[in-house]
Amino acid sequence: MARVWLRSASALPRSVVVKCVREGQREARTAHWRLHTELAALQFLGEDVVPELTPRVIAADVAGGFLVLEDLAPRVCLDQLLRRDGAAAHGDRLAAFARARGELSAATAGQAETYYARRAGLGRFDAAADQAGRLAPVHNDAIGQAVGLGAPPSGRTVHELAAAMDELADPGPFLAFSNGDAEANNVMLHAYGPPDARLIDFEFAGFTHALTDAVCLYVPGPAWLTVGDPTTTGFADQYRHALARGIPEAEDDRRYGEGLGAACMSWALVRLQRLAQLDTRSPGDPSRLQLVATLEAAAHTAETYRALPHVCGWMRRIAAVLRRRWPDADQDLAESEGFPPYRPRY
Repeated sequence: MARVWLRSASALPRSVVVKCVREGQREARTAHWRLHTELAALQFLGEDVVPELTPRVIAADVAGGFLVLEDLAPRVCLDQLLRRDGAAAHGDRLAAFARARGELSAATAGQAETYYARRAGLGRFDAAADQAGRLAPVHNDAIGQAVGLGAPPSGRTVHELAAAMDELADPGPFLAFSNGDAEANNVMLHAYGPPDARLIDFEFAGFTHALTDAVCLYVPGPAWLTVGDPTTTGFADQYRHALARGIPEAEDDRRYGEGLGAACMSWALVRLQRLAQLDTRSPGDPSRLQLVATLEAAAHTAETYRALPHVCGWMRRIAAVLRRRWPDADQDLAESEGFPPYRPRY
């Protein structure tokens, strides 16, 4: 990806962003697939749904393997601002991020066939396989990891976990469009004044359970040790109100809590798969503490919404075992000075 400055007296912008598949790039077939997905996603959003949330497609050469996109500068990625100034300095921008995520899902609910038609027009595409592939069968792997740690799930936990995975696999009215990576590095906004947020990076976009995009507000992603509690900052309400404008079922506390709890637990299980890798790292490696923080944040979120009580207890047991296994990760994550919201992992 590169920013290109144009010399022209025409109506073209002064600069554009070019995304391309480089000659000789490894896994070029996958790279072309991602480029096709991003093009279909941005055309779908910009022309069929909600143009003010994403960059415009200015030109595309599918055969040549490149896209020319609107340059969103002087906007910057939110994660850069959070790393530079801390979350306390950017409450308005975090609220805009939460709203944008909810607005994307609200605007695209019920629009799956329109997107799939665009995507199929760019090459072979299996919509059913795409949806199913977004839910890797991680829970069995996670159960095996927990058994190895000496924290096997109870029968009730396994039953709850299966129900949670079923919720994500069959979202019903919560089926909505996602860029596939709902993190702070994939939203650009103005550092000063009105944020005017834009969502970026749609290479892995597709339709999935809308509440998977809310997980980043509650549970730390790969870049963070903590993200804070959005129910106390108001970010949770910003997201939910935006979502409910297109998915009224989001106003139902039970359905919302079950879906959000399932999405958070699914993410925690994905991260738990890294256990063997983290075991080989040196004491003090922040990835160990991050795994503990992820498990506990997922449990806290589900508890807040009164969902999945047995899975919550299991998550906390696993986290407690890891705190004993890794003494360097046995830290007080509730201590606000040492662990403020959006403390970077590195």
